[in-house]
Order: sequence, then structure tokens, then C-alpha cells
Amino acid sequence: MKRQIELNKNKIDYTLRINKQVKGIKFAIYNNGELVITTPRPLRDSLLEKLIVGQADWIIKKISHFKSQVQPAMLRDNKNDYKNYKQAALILAQTRLEYFNQIYGFKYNRISIRNQKTRWGSCSRKGNLNFNYKIALLPKQLADYIIVHELCHLKEFNHSPKFWNLVARMYPNYLSARKELRKIGRYNLV
Repeated sequence: MKRQIELNKNKIDYTLRINKQVKGIKFAIYNNGELVITTPRPLRDSLLEKLIVGQADWIIKKISHFKSQVQPAMLRDNKNDYKNYKQAALILAQTRLEYFNQIYGFKYNRISIRNQKTRWGSCSRKGNLNFNYKIALLPKQLADYIIVHELCHLKEFNHSPKFWNLVARMYPNYLSARKELRKIGRYNLV
């Protein structure tokens, strides 16, 4: 549900979400400056407003930070981009997985391309690999890093030293790739 509040003479738009699985109240600000508040149950407006005002300095600082960043066109949320690049991302993921897996020899199941707000990729315990369609818009070396990262989770389902050693076998400069991805946007790898 879209709402608006005034904080320190700034009108702030936010989205309120109710999710019974969330413990407590979550404040999130995405790289496009969007504020999302998630609660486990509906709250009285007066209580919600008091909670937001209590976080006003943090909210304004984070929104200002993200809005001051030059957002690459590739990170703007656009459903048409998802439709246009989904197939290219799938072909990229399939071909690069095939290439890298000649070295690793891991078994994976399904490959999915999604339109995610906060993740570049993920790996499930069932061996399914998921990638953000925006990998098709990244420089090749960064897309490769994301693909190698998720592929290595098939063997090490964590971020332990063993995991990073696996990544380094095919992508020794993974630290610089991680740093570059952070500059591009607020996306995670899991």
C-alpha cells in the first residue's frame, strides 16, 4: 500500500507491506530510493508514524545517498526490460554455466531468470540456479563472476573459505568483481 509522510520538511513516499512471516518491523531503502516498510500485522497509523519519525534521520540520509548516485539505466525497474532481456540472460547463463562446469563438474537442475530487486543470483538446496535478468546487461566479466559464484554454491552452500577457494579457481579476481557490483547497485548474491 503506497503512502506518504513528511519528515524534516521532506515528503517521503513509502510502501507498507504486511507479511506474517516477518518478525518485527523492517525498514528497507532500495537503490532507486524507494522506502519499503514491512510489518507482521497491520499497525495503527499513529504508531506507524511514530516508528517512521524515530527513523527519520536514517531514512533521509539513505534516500539522499541513493538519489545522489547516478543510477545506470540497467538498474531502473522496467517490466519491458525484463521481457526484452530475459531470453538473453537465460542463454548467457546456460552457455557460461556449461563452460565453467567443464572445470567444476557440478550437477545442477533448473536455471531460472527472474526480475529481482535485491539479488543478482541465488542457488537453492535442490540445485536450482536463479539469476537476475540484469546479468545480460552487465560487462561479461561481472556476469561471469555471478555465474561462477552461484555454481560454486552447489558444492559449498555457504560463504566459507572453502567456497571462496572454489570461486577463485575460475575467478581469481573475485574481490574486485564484488567491489564493482556494489558500485552498480544494491544487489546481493546468495
